[in-house]
Amino acid sequence: MLPDPADIRLLTQVGFLAAGHGDAPRALHIFDALAVLRPNRAFAFVGLACALMNAGRAAEAVQRLQALHLPEGPERDMLHAFQALALQLAGRASESTQLLRQIAARVPQEPPSDGAQLAARMLGQNPGAMSPAASPSIPS
Repeated sequence: MLPDPADIRLLTQVGFLAAGHGDAPRALHIFDALAVLRPNRAFAFVGLACALMNAGRAAEAVQRLQALHLPEGPERDMLHAFQALALQLAGRASESTQLLRQIAARVPQEPPSDGAQLAARMLGQNPGAMSPAASPSIPS
C-alpha cells in the first residue's frame, strides 16, 4: 500500500526537520524513500540536497542533483535553483551564477515558476511578487 498524501507531507516535514537538526543519515533515508515515491517532483531531491549541504557535503549534493533529469518545467527549475546553491557552497561560484542566470531567464514567463523566481532573487534581482515561501511545495 502506498502512503496517502497526508503521509507524504508528514514524511517530508520530518525529513526537513532532520536535515535542519543535522541528522543527515535519517534525513537521507527519508528523502531517498520519498524520491522513489515521487520521482518527478523536486521536493525529495531538494530535501536530500539540503541534508547534504547542512552536513557540509555540498559537493556530494551537487553530484546527486546533476545526476537527475526531471522534465522541463517548475519542478526542474526548483531542482536547478538548489543545485546552484549547492554549487555555490561547493566553491563553484561561476557555475552557480551561470545556472542561476539560465533559470532566472524564465521569470518573464507567465506564471513564472517558484524556482525561476528563487533563482532571480539569488542573483539579487527583484522578480516581482514571489510566492510566500520559495521552497519546494510539500506534495499532496
